[in-house]
Amino acid sequence: MEAIRTRRSIRGYKSDPIPEEALAAVLEAARIAPSAGNRQEYKFMLVKDESLRKALVPICRNQAFVGQAPLVIVGCATNPSRRYSFVDVAIAMDHMTLVAQAHGLGTCWIGAFDEDKVKELLGIPEDVSVVCLLPIGVPAKPGVMRSRKSHDELYVDDRWQD
Repeated sequence: MEAIRTRRSIRGYKSDPIPEEALAAVLEAARIAPSAGNRQEYKFMLVKDESLRKALVPICRNQAFVGQAPLVIVGCATNPSRRYSFVDVAIAMDHMTLVAQAHGLGTCWIGAFDEDKVKELLGIPEDVSVVCLLPIGVPAKPGVMRSRKSHDELYVDDRWQD
């Protein structure tokens, strides 16, 4: 719960390398994440090369911090025609964000990108869908907590209520 409460979107990263133990834990979190039918129809690209990370910046609506992070994880659905494939990728990516937080690392979900250009840059096959990107690294500054809806605004019992 502490990782959930303290996780923030980080939009600035130090150039420090990600400790191997922390990265291994982040990747293991995705590997053991649940997926529909336990199909695990996804693949995660680890973009470490600085020139590729920098090339992602204009493809991600010029979000400069994408190129700052020492690693960008690209979550891909390998069977995008399957109903829950995008949800499965999101579950695994969320597990990664929480384990990263627990290890003192920052992340930021990137949904604003040109999928065709990401595929072209990284050699991703046409029949695979890029679901989201996740820069990860040591935060340069703390993230900002944004407001959240109240319990009463989010939950209803038994029947829909406005």
